[in-house]
Amino acid sequence: MKPASVSEIKKELKHLPQEAILELCIKVAKYKVENKELLSYLLFDAHDEASYINTLKLEMDQMFTEVNKTNVYLAKKTIRKVLRHAQKHIKYSGSKQTEVELLIYFCKGFKKTRIAINKYLVLSNMYEAQLKKVTKALSTLHEDLQIDYENDFEEIKGF
Repeated sequence: MKPASVSEIKKELKHLPQEAILELCIKVAKYKVENKELLSYLLFDAHDEASYINTLKLEMDQMFTEVNKTNVYLAKKTIRKVLRHAQKHIKYSGSKQTEVELLIYFCKGFKKTRIAINKYLVLSNMYEAQLKKVTKALSTLHEDLQIDYENDFEEIKGF
């Protein structure tokens, strides 16, 4: 069975009463954790992006403290987990400014782990990919915001 397109769903939702839309939203939220997280963001956090970013930074700090620095394989797995967490919440926000801020923070946290990034190809590739994403997202921001984030970007540029 092929799912309907977004425009078809939007047209159909316009014809439904508010109670039916509420029931549909609850069913979608129950189906998957990601749907519930997105709905929670839209309802509770979307109006205060700065608070949302600070909460995510605290969560990332907590996750970075759990990095096993003695075993590179386990460290890589934990760092990827932190990155997936950050990227998921960047996707929920959809804001380039949030993306830049969280990716820069991720790179700073990555460097604070004091793992020899350039010694391990996988880790250096992961770090370089995030730098490219920051560069790309920075180029889409307003010039004033670019200047604000430029110092932070220069700080994380080198290993």
